[in-house]
Amino acid sequence: MHNALAVVTVVVVGLMVGVEFAVAVFVNPILDRLPNDGGLDARSDGARVLGRVMPFWYIGSVVLGAAWSALTWGDQGASLIAVGTVLLVLSVVMSILLLVPINSRVATWSKEGVPADWKQQVGRWDRFHYVRVAIIVLAFVLFTVALI
Repeated sequence: MHNALAVVTVVVVGLMVGVEFAVAVFVNPILDRLPNDGGLDARSDGARVLGRVMPFWYIGSVVLGAAWSALTWGDQGASLIAVGTVLLVLSVVMSILLLVPINSRVATWSKEGVPADWKQQVGRWDRFHYVRVAIIVLAFVLFTVALI
């Protein structure tokens, strides 16, 4: 059971890292280069869609990490799992305090109704998102090393 939980945790967190990394490094920069602010609708739609899915993915990842950590407490690699889980908790707290408020505003935007500082707001979201991606990548690395 420990091995199955470990593999499921690494896969779930790894897929989440992949999605968030792709958004940070590929999707949003591509959208930002579209002419006439063409990426605005896509960012707004992405904020709505991913804003509904990602909370479950993040919380689910924390729950899986916590369960894995509890089951292996005292074993070799347990500290790596515990630190990885704490990093995921940090990413959730960071999301709630810093990213969700911006994301909630972006989800309501359309080309006809955006604030004058919308580029600064999405730029701020992107900067916070880069930090969050770094945190969850580190958690994923710790989980992977613990699994090996």
